[in-house]
Amino acid sequence: MLDWTFIINSIPLYLTAAKLTIGIAFLSIFLSILIGFIIVMIRFFDIKGLKGIAHIYIEVSRNTPLLVQLFFLYFGLPKLGIVLDSFTCGVTGLTFLGGSYMAEAFRTGLDNIDKIQTESAYSLGMNKGQVLRHIIFPQATINSIPVLSANIIFLFKETSVVSACALADLMYVTKDLIGLYYRSDEALLMLVIAYLIILLPISYGLSIVERKVRHGQFGY
Repeated sequence: MLDWTFIINSIPLYLTAAKLTIGIAFLSIFLSILIGFIIVMIRFFDIKGLKGIAHIYIEVSRNTPLLVQLFFLYFGLPKLGIVLDSFTCGVTGLTFLGGSYMAEAFRTGLDNIDKIQTESAYSLGMNKGQVLRHIIFPQATINSIPVLSANIIFLFKETSVVSACALADLMYVTKDLIGLYYRSDEALLMLVIAYLIILLPISYGLSIVERKVRHGQFGY
């Protein structure tokens, strides 16, 4: 039998935790998209040296668990004399992970553009920057939207791991309530509801954008 009084009394804690979770997620997603774009530009312009570093970053990021990355930031760096607060560790960890996924999403968008389009643009006298701006970037962005949307949802869900850095996010509050009051059913129910309230509107909004793009309403 659920204790509804406990659930109602816990709502303020979950609201505060939800604000922190949303803040971390949005900042991390923005930075991840920025890093992903920079990396795909490095690849597109074939910048020597940086291209190799970008490749190593993607491999390390995608092939190590987020929890391990957070532990390194929060517990490992202080051993080297670098101390980051919990919020910075959480955002850095999510951004480090998300940047590689966003880069691959942009790369997929680029790969789906027919080479004949860029070759035709070059034959018309466009330079590489003009081809990128007028031909590649608009189409690549649209082609990448489905994968970018999936990555955004993925990063939102991955915020559940940042509690390892002692951040009072939704997962941290849930574990805290379970440890203090042993009300597992109520706490976990609140956790599920909180994530659904956050993610369902975002997922619905992104699906609308995808449909509009698919039907050519944004054109290019």
